[in-house]
Amino acid sequence: MPKIYFVGAGPGDPGLITVRGMDLVTRADVLVYAGSLVSPELIARSNARTKIDSWGKTLEEIVPLMIQEAQKGALVVRLHSGDPALYGAIVEQMQLLEYAGITCEVVPGVSSLFAASAALGTQLTLGGISDTLIVTRPAGKTLAHDEIHELSSHSATMVFFLGSDRLDEITGKLQCPPATPAAVVYHASWPDQKIVRGTVADIAEKAAEAGITRSALLIVGGVLDPSGSGHRRSILYS
Repeated sequence: MPKIYFVGAGPGDPGLITVRGMDLVTRADVLVYAGSLVSPELIARSNARTKIDSWGKTLEEIVPLMIQEAQKGALVVRLHSGDPALYGAIVEQMQLLEYAGITCEVVPGVSSLFAASAALGTQLTLGGISDTLIVTRPAGKTLAHDEIHELSSHSATMVFFLGSDRLDEITGKLQCPPATPAAVVYHASWPDQKIVRGTVADIAEKAAEAGITRSALLIVGGVLDPSGSGHRRSILYS
């Protein structure tokens, strides 16, 4: 039965794709990739005879081509940024492929939220500070209503995707104290990575001054400043 692989490309650095993911990208006959969200260096490493940038294309343009190639016996790889499980929009593609008799396999990747945490030199969960991680996004063109106000009532680390252009709107909805540490990481793991640190009160202004309006994550929580937030030593090393 024909099969198509959905592969997480990782956060940007081509060295942060999984071994299995790199093997599939290298061996692919047809590589369909997520435009500027995937490193050009990673695309260049693929030996695929056909490489297709999916930016600006509809499902009706992408999926039939994938089906046609898979039915001819080609190794088709659909390359998504980060990990496809987070805002990857893969389910609607997989449903159409399965209707056509194509099986799908998902190969996970390294999410940009983990690359951002690494860049900040911290953990997203930390004893005595936060044992919970909330991953969410603000309302926008494809989301009518968000739950940022309600979710921020918890003492959890929060990571915001898809909101680089409205950081002031996000921080305005937060219930946590204005002095809560916050950081914006642009292009985590890419050569042009940029980090801005601040608080809920000023992070939006600082990010704007740094020229960050896209391709960035907002992280909010005491894990960004362990020394001042009651961090306790892990019992693993007690």
